[in-house]
Amino acid sequence: MSIEELQKICKKLKGVTEDIKWENHLCFNIGGKMFLVTAPDAVPQSASFKVSDEEFEALASQKGFMPAPYLARYKWVHLDDINRLSKKQWEHYATQSYELIFAKLPAKIKNSL
Repeated sequence: MSIEELQKICKKLKGVTEDIKWENHLCFNIGGKMFLVTAPDAVPQSASFKVSDEEFEALASQKGFMPAPYLARYKWVHLDDINRLSKKQWEHYATQSYELIFAKLPAKIKNSL
């Protein structure tokens, strides 16, 4: 898995935008809210994303995962190497994170997307 492949997965989702935050983190957003944060310059490349409440504890305790710094209280996990997940798994987690963030957006923003 590469950042470019992850980018393709995210760009397939409706209304997704990208930006750079904190000087070197490529962030994928919906309605101005982040749903996936990557560190493309890190070795290995890492990422953080939101997961369901039910998955949070199980994922956060798996090898390579941990509660995401500053975002764990919102059920975000950090993955130390994006290659730990397959393309199919990334499609699941990126889409799920997108949907979880989208669901919390105000109606006005949802309707504009």
